[in-house]
This record gives sequence, C-alpha cells and structure tokens, in this order.
Amino acid sequence: MITIANFEAEVSVLGSVLQDGSLFKELVVQEEHFHEVNHKIIFRSMKQVAALGEFIDLVTVTTKLGEAIARVGGTVYLVEMAGSVPSTASMKHHERLIIDAYRTRMARTCALQFAENPTADGLDTLIASLQGYQETGVDDQGKSTYDHLLEITEEMCFPSSEQSGVGTSFHDFDEMTGGLQRGELIIVAARPSVGKTAFALNLAAGCAKNGASPLIFSLEMGTKQLLQRMISAEGFIDSQKWRNMIFSRDDYEHAIHAVGEISNWELRLYDNLRTVSTIRSAIRKRLHDNPSDKPVVFIDYLQLMTPTSKHERRDLEIGEITRELKLLAVELNIPIVLLSQLSRGVESRNDKRPLMSDLRESGNIEQDADVIAFLYRDDYYNRESSSNKVMEIILAKQRNGPTGTVRLAFHKEHGRFEN
Repeated sequence: MITIANFEAEVSVLGSVLQDGSLFKELVVQEEHFHEVNHKIIFRSMKQVAALGEFIDLVTVTTKLGEAIARVGGTVYLVEMAGSVPSTASMKHHERLIIDAYRTRMARTCALQFAENPTADGLDTLIASLQGYQETGVDDQGKSTYDHLLEITEEMCFPSSEQSGVGTSFHDFDEMTGGLQRGELIIVAARPSVGKTAFALNLAAGCAKNGASPLIFSLEMGTKQLLQRMISAEGFIDSQKWRNMIFSRDDYEHAIHAVGEISNWELRLYDNLRTVSTIRSAIRKRLHDNPSDKPVVFIDYLQLMTPTSKHERRDLEIGEITRELKLLAVELNIPIVLLSQLSRGVESRNDKRPLMSDLRESGNIEQDADVIAFLYRDDYYNRESSSNKVMEIILAKQRNGPTGTVRLAFHKEHGRFEN
C-alpha cells in the first residue's frame, strides 16, 4: 500500500537523534519532509541547537522549544519519543521511509492539480515536478570512481612513510597486520584466563603511545580494576599485590611513574554500557566533543553483550551484535577490537591451538570479522612447559593480509606483553 505519511518513521528518526545528538549531522531529511506539524517544530528546534554548536539532547531541545513545547505534546512526548527507539541502527532506513512518503505525498498533490487543469503546459510542469521529487533525498556519494582511481594511483606512486593502521608497538604484529586498520572488526579470542584482557590493555597502551585515543568498553571489570592492571603492566608491578595493598618501595616509585604516563594518554574507559546502541552513542559523543581524536575501540567481551532484539537462539543474537559492530567500524572509519570466548571444543584435541570452529556461538563471527586472532599459551595446558613466558598470537583470518603466528613475551604476573 502506498504511504503518504509515516508517523512511526518520523518518531523513530527524531527519537534516534534525541538518544544520540551526533546523528543529526548525518540526516538527509529536512523539515519539509515531515508530515506531522509537531515533528516539523521538533526538527526545527534540533536544527537551531546544532547551528549554535551545542550537543542535541532532551534538555537542549526542550530549552530551545521554549513555550512551543506545549504545541508538540510537552516534555513527556519527547521523553516517550526517545524511549521508543530500541536501536539507532535503523535510523537511516526510517529516514528513507520518511522521504519516500514525502515523494508520494507531493506527487499526489501535483497529480491532483494537473487533473483539475489538464493542459499541455501543465503536463510538462507535472513531469518536471515528479522528476524533481524523485531526486529528493538521494545521497551525494562525494567521490566518483575516477576520483578513487586517481587517489589509488597517487598512493602507489607517492607512498606514505606512515603505517596505514594504528600502531600497537608490537613490531611483528604491526608488520603482519599494518597495525589496527580503520573500518575493520578485529576479533581476539581465547579460553578464559589465557590473557585476552591483558592483551587488549597492552594493545590499547601501544595505540595510546602512538597518538591514538583508545576507548575501552569493559563488561566484565570496573574502571578501577582496569587501571590497576594497566599500572601493573606499565610499572612491572605484581598484579596480586593489589589484593592486599602491600607494595615495596620500588613498587611505589614505578606506580607513580606509570600513573604519570597513563594520565598523558587520550584514554577513556567505560564499564556500564552493554549494547551496541549505547556503545555507538558513547563513541559518537567522543568524536563530536573531540573531532581531532583517532579513536580505537576495545570491547571486553562479546558474550556479555546484550543484543538489540531478542532471538530464539543465542548464536543469532551474537551474529546481530558482530554485524552491527562491523557496520559501526565502517561507518565511523575506526578499528574495533572485540574480545571473545572460545568453546570447550579446544580442550578435547591433542593440539590445543584454537581453530575457527572453536569460536563460541560463532554464528556470523567468522563472516563479519576482518581479522581473527587466537591467543595460545602452552603453559596454560602444560604447567611443566618451557615456554611459560611465550604467548602465540595466531592470525587465523586476515581479510586483507597474510595469516600466521606472532610470538610475544608475556609476563603473567605483571599482565605485560613485550616484543
């Protein structure tokens, strides 16, 4: 059925912006595209807030509406509008529905006007109007194919000396991957207690030292615990000492030095966000407030995340999460490192090195990930192993690069990785 107005889509788009104000600048839809008068007024207020350089949210929009708040249904309507959106991921699709309804509405109006006065000039006007409305809302892709080919040629002829991705300070890892590449979803998977979180924190530290801005989303540990682990790694402090708070004189000196180093990093830690939509909002806000930042996102870990919508099977929920995170990496052009648990299947083999099939509730993980790295420690399974300070980083998949194994020194007591 042809729709000339889509109330639900209008509510969804405006509600998405109220949830995450940074989405406003991505909108193609304009005030005249909305059918509901109160939605036009709300959109106009959002536009005025954005023009002032302020962040769009319930408070700033309500303030800008002023006395007009009663005309749009009151503050309660805005709160309900924001709360009715389960995920902002569908905003672009709902925006398209608004524009489709606007085109149909305007085409209907033009056709009725022509029907009242069907002349030759009127027919030409009708055709021109319909063509104009057909082009409404079409995204400008910016660069043509020729522009992209020219850019590729220039990069080949005049290559940059800089690494293409964000450096981690692990030379062999960076040489094989080119660093953490923008727009990629990187999965780091291992069995519990092998060292996933420690590895992620070390990667984040390396990125920070190379001028990036790590954003760490922890679903398992609090911010204080994570910072203690980072101080231990930077200051060579036994992490067990945080339990009884008994430190040596050297520990105090090393800790103070480590705190000074970490305080200079553009580092943010979040320990209360569990869905892709809330993580997306936090990243967007960070980019809005600090447009010059080079964010690298770390999420610890996949199986603790909550899906936007419930599914009958957990593997489908996991697949939805990895798909949304991959799209987010591409959309914001940032690397996202996602930690994941492995199933117990690895325990039943003689060779305990992980395989793709060991990814827990794999679903779409293998399909969505650009890089899949497994962590393996021989001493995890064999206490008598002579390789008790070696961690193997097994690159089992790399969409745009080679696969293979990188070996790093791992000081378990400090949670520290080294070349």
